Amino acid sequence: MRITENSLLQKLLAEFIGTAFLVFLGVGSIPVTLILEKTGKTSFTMADLGVIAFAFAMAVVATVFTIGHISGCHINPAVTLALAATGAIGRRDAAGYVLAQCAGAVAGAAAIVGVLGSRAVHLGLGIASYTSPTTVPQAFMAEAVGTLILVFVVFGVIDRRAPSGFAGLPIGFAVFAIAVVLGPVTGAALNPARSLGPELVSALHGRAPEWSQLPVYLGAQVTGGLLAGWLYRMVGRVRTIAV
Repeated sequence: MRITENSLLQKLLAEFIGTAFLVFLGVGSIPVTLILEKTGKTSFTMADLGVIAFAFAMAVVATVFTIGHISGCHINPAVTLALAATGAIGRRDAAGYVLAQCAGAVAGAAAIVGVLGSRAVHLGLGIASYTSPTTVPQAFMAEAVGTLILVFVVFGVIDRRAPSGFAGLPIGFAVFAIAVVLGPVTGAALNPARSLGPELVSALHGRAPEWSQLPVYLGAQVTGGLLAGWLYRMVGRVRTIAV
């Protein structure tokens, strides 16, 4: 019996491309919304938030169906680290996935600047951040809970007992719902690569980065992902019953 599988290099390239697509389409919708409205505002209406959340959700759905059969379509270090912590992926592969995802996020953010020019940087390049009255603990909790929900859904749909062929839809639905709730709080980044990529590209183009907030996002997202993996293993574990 022969089993066919993509090479690690192919998987890493798929993760790079998928994360670049996610950042370009999802994060890119933020400066585009601001440009189209021509108001110079920095906050969004519920309609704006819905459009941005929809862009992120559709990017995730499309990418899952496109590269899911190649790499699993993690496109999120929080997902990869949770899978590594539960033994679903080896540590060597996980390290490669995370590096590919972060590089893809940088490429996606750079592509936004390439298309929109300096306006994208001036408008914040879709960098996720929080402002008063949101406190640091609230921001941490928001990103941790949002990432937990997202990664928990991912674990559910990749469970071999789950219906096959539809993984992209529930993940996309989760992204949309979480973004609507948490978007006004922290921007609902939910993804260390998505948090890091636009920040780095913006800094390279001369915009003062929000480095002080980045550890809050990264720490919360990794924590939420790891908790989701542990929680799903606890809830989804099956036992053998003698009959």
